[in-house]
Amino acid sequence: MSDAKTLPTALRRWAEREIAGVAEARDASHTRENSRVWELVRADGCRFYLKVSATARMYERETFALRHAVPALGAGRAPQLRASSAEHLALLTTAVPGRPAEELPLTAAEEYEAHRQGGLLLARLHTAGDLTGHWRAEAEGALHVAAYDVDRHLEEAGDRLTEAEHRLVRHLADQLRWAGPLPLGFIHGDARPRNLLWSGHAAWIDFARSRFAPVVQDFVALACGVWADRPRLRTACLSGYGRELTPQELRVLKCLAGLDAVRALALTRGATHDTNVRDADTRDAEARDPEAHEDSYAAARGRRTLHRLMTGVFA
Repeated sequence: MSDAKTLPTALRRWAEREIAGVAEARDASHTRENSRVWELVRADGCRFYLKVSATARMYERETFALRHAVPALGAGRAPQLRASSAEHLALLTTAVPGRPAEELPLTAAEEYEAHRQGGLLLARLHTAGDLTGHWRAEAEGALHVAAYDVDRHLEEAGDRLTEAEHRLVRHLADQLRWAGPLPLGFIHGDARPRNLLWSGHAAWIDFARSRFAPVVQDFVALACGVWADRPRLRTACLSGYGRELTPQELRVLKCLAGLDAVRALALTRGATHDTNVRDADTRDAEARDPEAHEDSYAAARGRRTLHRLMTGVFA
């Protein structure tokens, strides 16, 4: 939880009109600087969340997701959109039962089931939405976008990488540019345990980075994070997902992991904080690692991923 942030009067009045009154507003922001979220409680005890997006693009993506794809997850498995305000970049959603899986003292069986259900929900999400027209074109070009700025990220990371690591990351980026066709779908974009809620049933929250893309991109954060420590959770997630990743997806996952690692190291080095960067998935403010302000965690994750790639143990 961040230092308390007061809900602006204009936003409170807007929310009161949309949900018929607000008895209490509690700061529910993450620790990162640009997080602005409040839990709203109505007089009858009903709870909602009001979120102000960090960028217009994030607002547009989350609004689109909540309207057109997230309902496929089912009742209680994701927030429902009650209202949105382009003027304020604000979204008002229902509250979802549960707490982040990573914050709960779960038994091994409960943790396995949470991640199994998380994978099942990702499978539903990946087949939601209308993957036609410019959405398909965006999805088909996503890997080229991901590889586009690798040289800039390497420069920003500087001496945090060895020459051998620089060469490896450039090689992985080149492989992405020549990747063949992959399964496409609507991805969460930030699928990691802190966005996976558990209450005996799993639910996903925070769709600000959702988009149409190769579905394997939804497994990068997991593969670079919790799967590295607890491979049984990889088994759980893919069991719920309903299939293993294809050999081509595994090769692409490895490439994306390298890019994720160097981006984390670049951002935590403090070399780039300009939010007026080009609008693309790995280039704009919305796609920056959501834990980039938590330097020690993000840097450690990036360093560990590079070590796994260099030693050939990444899987």
